[in-house]
Amino acid sequence: MTETPPKKRIGVLSLHNSKETKAILNAIEALGHEPVWIREETLSLAVDGGRGRVEPDVDAVVNRLLLTKSDTGLADLGVVELFEDHEIPVLNPSAAVLRTTYEPAALRILADAGVSVPDTYQDFDGRSDGAGSGDRRYVRKPVLGTNGAGVSIAEEADDRPPASRRTLIQGFVDTGDRASDVRIYVVGGEVVGAMRRHAPDGDWRTNVAVGGAVENVTHDLDDGVRETAVRAVDALDLDVAGVDVIGTERDPYVLEVNATAGFKGFFEATGASPAPYIARLAIERAGGTVDDAGFADHETRLADEWPACAPDLGPDEDFRTVGYTERVDVAAGGGIATAVAKSDTGAKRTTVDLSLAAEVGAGPLEGTTSVRSGSSKSSSSRPLVTLDVRVGDRWHEVTADVIDREHMNYPVLLGRDILDDYFVNVSTRAVGDETNEE
Repeated sequence: MTETPPKKRIGVLSLHNSKETKAILNAIEALGHEPVWIREETLSLAVDGGRGRVEPDVDAVVNRLLLTKSDTGLADLGVVELFEDHEIPVLNPSAAVLRTTYEPAALRILADAGVSVPDTYQDFDGRSDGAGSGDRRYVRKPVLGTNGAGVSIAEEADDRPPASRRTLIQGFVDTGDRASDVRIYVVGGEVVGAMRRHAPDGDWRTNVAVGGAVENVTHDLDDGVRETAVRAVDALDLDVAGVDVIGTERDPYVLEVNATAGFKGFFEATGASPAPYIARLAIERAGGTVDDAGFADHETRLADEWPACAPDLGPDEDFRTVGYTERVDVAAGGGIATAVAKSDTGAKRTTVDLSLAAEVGAGPLEGTTSVRSGSSKSSSSRPLVTLDVRVGDRWHEVTADVIDREHMNYPVLLGRDILDDYFVNVSTRAVGDETNEE
């Protein structure tokens, strides 16, 4: 009688409720193993009797921490170290994530490994001497990966802005009349898929948020470009990453490697979900085997329903109280900002001010929605972006609509996509908020 292999406990370290996190947890279960959601409610550390202990007890960890969306990034990475210190396999390791997130270090490592990257310059005093001469275009970008936020372009002849310890200058890679690049998703040295992103007419940016279009190029991907993406991930000691490649098939350049690349938009473009690939790699690193049937089922769908392994917060924690106004944190690819938000139980979804959305680098565009304001019989179209909103100590991932609220008192309206988890006490306001009604 054949003995059934033991199940492995695979933890997914994620302090947010993203679709990617839920899809990976569901894929682990579909592959015949036990998923464990490692988050603030389930994580603990103790040192007693001269020995350290970290809970929950798992056989491998998938690291899905979003450092660029956290104001406690180093502390978050320290959590990864807790598992690594106990010799538990981690995808991706903390040191590799730190190097990758700091773009100057990542570019240097890639160049040393023979991976082509655009010419890049940085001087901590802002000189950027030796950046070349002549009529050239340059891209100025932050040193921390920000999903395109804070990126600008300049001609050297137009007094090209300097780099600094917070920014760098990168040579502009011309791809012809319509700029484009390719996002390639790599897991365990295997290319899951690829999508090409095209800039809108008259623009050099390929972000979907500015009107860019995407197409599936998985089966048309040149072998050289495929090899470049895999080599980039390997050079940075990553297990899972999204690689942005620009240039011609004969001369590809790696623009950026994202250690915690999302894949909701990637799945919509390619029809391939990285979730089962990530789950399978973690299971194999833990010494387990996978259920091929479960893999095939999840490979072509994004199973982002709420996982059965989600922690039970208990009846007292299911609902909390929120005031008429609350101080909240809003986070996206470009960082995190604090604002006072108004609770609006009449609104289906949360709304953020255009300037605030730009400040935190919200994007790419998830589509548009038609909204009717007040007693008006007409409606307006608003863009939609996915971002994270923290109310108290609880994060919520929402697809919010964006509008210019500069003339209004509050830059954020909390809709039912968040308020359904709370009781609203209209008699209380955020500390220090003495603003009159809008």
